[in-house]
Amino acid sequence: MNSQNIVSRLIFLLLDLICLNLAIVLILYRSGFLDYHVVSISLLYGNLSWIVTYFVFTSETLFLRDGFILRILRISKRILIFIAVSSVIALLLRPNPSFPAFLLKYTGLFYIEQLFLYYFVHAYLKFKRKKDLNTDRVIIIGYNETTKILRNIIENNPSSGYLFIGFLSADACEGSLGTPETLEEIIHKYNIQLVFVSLSLFKDEKDAKDYLNLCARLGIRVRFIPENQQWLQFKINKESFGDLIIINPLEIPLDDVGARLMKRSFDLIFSLICVVFLFSWLFPFISLLIKLSSKGPVFFIQKRTGITNKPFNLIKFRSMEINELADIQQATFNDPRTTRIGKFLRRTNIDELPQFINVILGNMSVIGPRPHMIKHTQEYSGLIDHFLFRQYVKPGVSGWAQVNGFRGETDELWKMEKRFEYDVEYIKNWSFWWDIQIIWYTLFNLKSLENGNK
Repeated sequence: MNSQNIVSRLIFLLLDLICLNLAIVLILYRSGFLDYHVVSISLLYGNLSWIVTYFVFTSETLFLRDGFILRILRISKRILIFIAVSSVIALLLRPNPSFPAFLLKYTGLFYIEQLFLYYFVHAYLKFKRKKDLNTDRVIIIGYNETTKILRNIIENNPSSGYLFIGFLSADACEGSLGTPETLEEIIHKYNIQLVFVSLSLFKDEKDAKDYLNLCARLGIRVRFIPENQQWLQFKINKESFGDLIIINPLEIPLDDVGARLMKRSFDLIFSLICVVFLFSWLFPFISLLIKLSSKGPVFFIQKRTGITNKPFNLIKFRSMEINELADIQQATFNDPRTTRIGKFLRRTNIDELPQFINVILGNMSVIGPRPHMIKHTQEYSGLIDHFLFRQYVKPGVSGWAQVNGFRGETDELWKMEKRFEYDVEYIKNWSFWWDIQIIWYTLFNLKSLENGNK
């Protein structure tokens, strides 16, 4: 089982335990049993029984091929197993004689809570997917029994975060968008973030490499779905999705859900500290200086390229006069567009502080490749091979390239090539402690001074 399934199971287990404990407490309250000892023992029996039920007797896959009806059947099955497990534990621990009636009461309430909870969670996630909110738009190359199963899993599991757009197949089929030869055109036309490729382990090696190279060049994630599922018992970078095995040919450390949760948790904590204890009192002061320095808004908001090439609005303190070149021309040394206060803001990096709001919103990370203007992303992706590999992770307020001195204007191609080289090194070898190190270097400007590249 891969880490994404493990984390998802733990989340669902936590939701179940919240419902279970609420049911136990409510039944105890209505029965008039408010004694601390009775409450404690009841909670112990219930939680222990459900944890055993959840992990020992529920080996089914997390993502199902069918709709919500199958989930009702699964919940009902678990409840019956839960009653059996609770009864066995009760015999071993010898609880109060009234335990069987109490068990049936709170189990009935727990069952109803679960049905309502999972219905509303399912409906809410389905609504978000229809609105294309926080979803990855997906296409599938190939049309066969395996890909039809994959489509059903995606469409019946909004919690997967995927929105199925269509198939690319050499043969006519339902939901076809075109042939595999039109992959690049379809990616651009439908703003695709993830491509599933169905292939045979024995004959499609060349096609697999072609798809992989194309998607890597466009900054699009790709997953291979072998038709020969029964042959995949060996070790490989593989994931499970429903009862299908998926191969991740370009695995990076932040593909691991546990790693992403750790990074996201740190991003939120660090950014909230910066916003509350630094940005909050600096904001009125800096805003006043910007307003006195020139006409225009306090914030400069610009479209930048984010993870999986999704654009987002980057927020900075405005450091320049309002001008028509803001979205197409980089700031240069002694740029005449820069205001008096803007020079100070840029020199001290205070103009970047509002980007911690982007981090809190989930558009950015504290550490990662710096986000570029849309125009420059398009320009350099045609000049540097696999340049969009940078978009496999969230952009950062600071990054490994920046602390090594490669920041600011890229008036020569080699400067962007070096920045890209450092970004790739970071993405391929990410670790939590490396993020801490980069923050330290950013605060005290150590690496830039060592390299003399500031």
